[in-house]
Parts: sequence; structure tokens; C-alpha cells
Amino acid sequence: MSEQSSPPMGKPTGASPGGKPSILRRIKHIFLGAPRDIYDRSIYHTMVLAPLLAWIGLGADGLSSSSYGPDEAFRALGQHTFLAIGLALLTALTVIVISAAYSHLIEEFPHGGGGYLVATKLLGERIGLVSGAALLVDYVLTITVSVASASDALFSFLPPEWSPLRYETAFVIIIGLIILNIRGVKESVLVLTPIFVAFIILHVILIGGGILLKAPSVPQVAVDTVSGYQASVKALGFGGMLLLFIKAFSLGGGTYTGIEAVSNGLAVMREPRVATGKRTMLYMAASLAATAGGLLFCYLLWHVVPEKDKTMNASLCEAFVAGTGMPFGKVFIICTLVSEGALLIVAGLTGFIGGPRVLANMAVDGWAPRRFGALSQRLTTQNGVVLMGIAAIGALMYTHGNVSKLVVMYSINVFLTFSLSMYGMAKMWWERRKTHKEWRQRLLLFSIGLAFCAIILVITTAEKFTEGGWITLVVTGIVVAVFMMIRQHYNTVGVKLREVFRQLEDLPITPHADPGEVDPRHASAVVLVGGFSGLGIHTMMRIFKHFPGQFKNLVFLSVGVIDSGVFKGEGSVEALQERTEKSLERYVDLARRLGFPATSRMAMGTDATEEAEKLCLEVGKEFPNSVFFSGKLVFQREKWYQRFLHNETSFDLLKRLHEAGKLMVVIPAKVD
Repeated sequence: MSEQSSPPMGKPTGASPGGKPSILRRIKHIFLGAPRDIYDRSIYHTMVLAPLLAWIGLGADGLSSSSYGPDEAFRALGQHTFLAIGLALLTALTVIVISAAYSHLIEEFPHGGGGYLVATKLLGERIGLVSGAALLVDYVLTITVSVASASDALFSFLPPEWSPLRYETAFVIIIGLIILNIRGVKESVLVLTPIFVAFIILHVILIGGGILLKAPSVPQVAVDTVSGYQASVKALGFGGMLLLFIKAFSLGGGTYTGIEAVSNGLAVMREPRVATGKRTMLYMAASLAATAGGLLFCYLLWHVVPEKDKTMNASLCEAFVAGTGMPFGKVFIICTLVSEGALLIVAGLTGFIGGPRVLANMAVDGWAPRRFGALSQRLTTQNGVVLMGIAAIGALMYTHGNVSKLVVMYSINVFLTFSLSMYGMAKMWWERRKTHKEWRQRLLLFSIGLAFCAIILVITTAEKFTEGGWITLVVTGIVVAVFMMIRQHYNTVGVKLREVFRQLEDLPITPHADPGEVDPRHASAVVLVGGFSGLGIHTMMRIFKHFPGQFKNLVFLSVGVIDSGVFKGEGSVEALQERTEKSLERYVDLARRLGFPATSRMAMGTDATEEAEKLCLEVGKEFPNSVFFSGKLVFQREKWYQRFLHNETSFDLLKRLHEAGKLMVVIPAKVD
């Protein structure tokens, strides 16, 4: 098959094509779900999310960050808690500014891709690579910090002697999320919807009730704020107090870390995507601004003091219940913290939704191994989901679930991507100043957003460089370097292939007389090809050279592989089918002009090897006296990584056909 298509990791298991599914395959379908029908035109609509579900699946990342972002910011204030009022207002304002900016970003890039696509299109491929690598590390840490925070929240109300189990619990949660996301995005969101609803209801009670019950003390809080300001100015000076405020604001940057998820996840949203994306962004911005700002204000109103091994929200719940004399108060505390922890688990979904899609986009562009652009039979980016999960487990092991360290690592990459996106959009609107009337408002919006994001990025990196900040920069740098080497490899191979096959793609052919139609009784050479290319022509010409006069028919087979670069919405499968048919027609026409009767057959699917096996067995029945041929790139200097970067479809298919009693020949195409 073509070197451009790669099957998902691992080989399918189960019965042979047409047979009864094995027990192993039936168990797999129970856990991971049954394959989807790619020819069902309504399949795309059954997989995408309406605004409310998108708010749950993608907005949960932003909303859940209120569990650790305000906590980190408030702790950074130390004894100067009166600054929490200004911090709450600035936090809400920052959420609104970044969300508004990303709403306009959605308008400009309606097909998704988020920060990676924005940086690539507006700032160049190399800057796009940096943004994409930062996003990938960010999504890995999204999963890790969400799960670690969830574990902390759940263990905040459990007996202290159970605390050592929080680490193992986080491992189990990540594995469960891997399985859930392989089943599909919509399925995972629907399962966790009740958790999201419970979180909203309980936090409306906590924040709304907390502010209303303390409303009579607001004047006293105002007096305390003024006196605290005066005392702090005397002790620290105005500049020192301002630096403390900016430091707390920056270290609470985790509050804003999920906002980009909506623009990255547009591919899973219902049409019209732009309207759905903007509505989802509005829901997330309003809920996050109210929740994060409200929590900071409540910490101040209820005089919550940071405690070791207990989240600020847990302390606030306890103070709220004690102050109100709420019946079943213990139940309320448990339910609130459980919903908080569970929502953090839901937020981990964002890493499994956005991360594999960014990786798939980078694979299509040649930065990442092409197999990460492949889709599973459930039409999910299964390879990316598994990689995200493994990497998240690695990050959990490195930090041992330390949320403070994870938030620092997480925030740096988020705000690197934010800053690049804001700069790219600001640059674009400056260039449009002569053609668009609204350029001033848009330029101002993205400039303010850039200022917020750059301040948080610089201060967080400088302040926490030795506490985990350096590792995220090193890891991101390594990812960038690896992706550059992968891109260089693909480019080099592409140039070599064009050199090797240039003459083949424009053969000087003297047309022969009509060779007639294929006769299934005669010896047939069945040639597996991808798109019309030099590799397929090379395979056919080698058959003529090494097996002269042995075959009377040529049968060309091709599998249209549905991957992330293809599956963009309704009608994409039909478009791929049309392209595959046209490529086969060109092969048939070439063979007939060379004097050979020829025909073609095709199949569609997500796994090139499995679909090719089914197709070969069907053609083998139709043409019983046949030999199968496939081309395969062979490198003169074989390296360990080449098998990972290029598919092994030909060799995998050879083994399967051999087991089925069919003869297959793999014809090498040597590349220096």
C-alpha cells in the first residue's frame, strides 16, 4: 500500500474476515465499542457535540481550573489577603478578555487547530511547530494536573491515613480515561454530564450563598481593605505591593488554562461550527469568570486560611457549613468536593480530545509520525489517545502527583501558546488596518490579551523556574527537536522518491491495440497501490520485468484510508472514495495502454491492513489463479526508527495472506 497511509498501532485481533467474531473481539467491543459504519452519512452528526455538550466536554477544562487556580493565587498573597478583591476582579476580566479574543480566533479559523494552526498560518511553520509542541505538552499536563487535583479533592475529606492512596488512584483514573476516550468523544461526554451538572448546582449554592450570607459584612471588608492597603504600602511600598499582586495574579494563571480548548476542539462540534464554538466559549467564559472570581471573594469574606494537605475549596466548604448551621452539612461538603474532583476528571477529557487532534494535524503536516493521523474503527484518534495517556502517566510519576509543580509546568506552556496566538492575531489585524473598519477594536483586544498572557508567562517562568518550570521548557524543546528531525526525514525521503520515480510518472508509451477485457480464468497479477504515484508504477513495471509473459491480467487494488486529514465532516468519505476511484482509473488506463487487460477493485476503512486483507480474499475468489504484489520502500541504511515513521502494511498483509494460503510478493523500492 501507499507509504502515505498508516494503520493504527497494533494489529486487529479476532476472527478472519467474514467469520464469527472471536471472544477477544467481543470483549474489545464491550470495553471500546463496536466499529462505526463509515458509509452512514449521518455518522458525523452522531459524533459531534451541540453547544451544551461541548461546554461540558471542552468547557469543563476551564471551569475545573477554578479548583486550583484561585487556590494558588490566594496562597501567594500571604498575609495581604485584602488584595483578593482586586485579584477577583482582574481574574474575571482576564477570563473575559482571553475568551473574547478566542471567539474572534474561531471566526478566522473555523476548522479548528487552535494555537498550532494560528501560529503556523500567521507566524510561519517554525513558530507553529513551537506552538504545537507546547500545546501537546500542555494537553499531557492537562490530563495529569486534572487527575492529580481530582485525587487531592477526593482525599480532602477522607481519613488522613488514606492519603498515600491518592497517587495510585490517579493512575487508575488515567487508565479509565484512556479506555473511555477510545470509545469516542460523545460517549465519554454523555457519561460524565451528570457530574458537570452537580458541580454547577453545588457551586452556585456555595458561592452564591456564601456571598449573600456575608453581604452585611461587606462594608467592614471594605474598611479592612483600606486599612490593609495603607499598612502594606508602609511595609512594602507601593511598588512592592504591586509586585506581590502581579505575582499572585500570575501564579493563579492556571485559572485560564482551559480557555483554548474550544478553538482546538472545533472538529468535534456541530455545524455551524463557528456559531457552536462561540456559544460554547460564551458559556465557558461566563461560568469560569463567575466561579473563579466568586471563590476568591468568598475566601476573603469567610476568612479562609490556607492549610497544608487541604484545598482552599475544602476549607471554604467547611467554613460555609459551620457558619450556616446547614442540615446535612457533612453531606454537602462531601458532595461538593466529590463533584469538584469528578469535574477535574471530566477536564482530563480535554487533554484526550484536544491533544490527539493537535498531534493528528501535525502528523498530516509531516511534523509527527503519520500513524498519529490514523483513526480507529471507532473513528477516534486512538494512537494519540494512547500516547497522551502514557505521557500523562509519565508526568504523574515524575511529579508524584504534586499539583503545585504540575500547575507551574502546565501554565508555562499554556501561556506560551496563548502569547503566540495573541501576537499572531494582533499582527494580522495590524496588516488589515487598511481593509477592515473594525481593525482598531480587534487590535486593541488582542494587544491587551497579549499583555496579560506575556506577563503571566514571564513571571511564572522566572518565579518558578527551579520548581518545575525548567523541565517543561526542556521537554517542549525536545519535542520541537524530534519533530524537526521527523519533518526533515519525510522531506528527504520525498525528494529521493521524486528523483527515483520521476521518469516513471511520465512514461513515453506507444499505445497498443485494445487488449480486451480481463478473463478471471487466466493468470492474474493483483497489484496493491495507493494513490497514483511512482511507487505503484514501479511495482507494476517490476512485475513485467521479473515475470515476463506469466500474467494475462492486471488487477489493481486500493484502500481509501480514512484518517484525521480526511474525516472533516459530512461528505468527506464520499470525496475520498472518488479520489481513490480516479487513481485506480489511471492505473487501469496505463496498463491497457501498455497492452494488458486490466481492472480495479477498492475498499474504504480506517485500517489499511485489515481492509486490504478483506479485499484480497474477495479478489482471490474472483480471480483464483492470482498472485498478489505490493511495493515497499526499503532504505539502503536501515535505521530503527524508520519502521515507526513508515507503515509496515505490505509485510503485515503478506503474513495474513500467507496464513490464508495466498501467495504475495513484496517488491522493494530502494531509497538511499
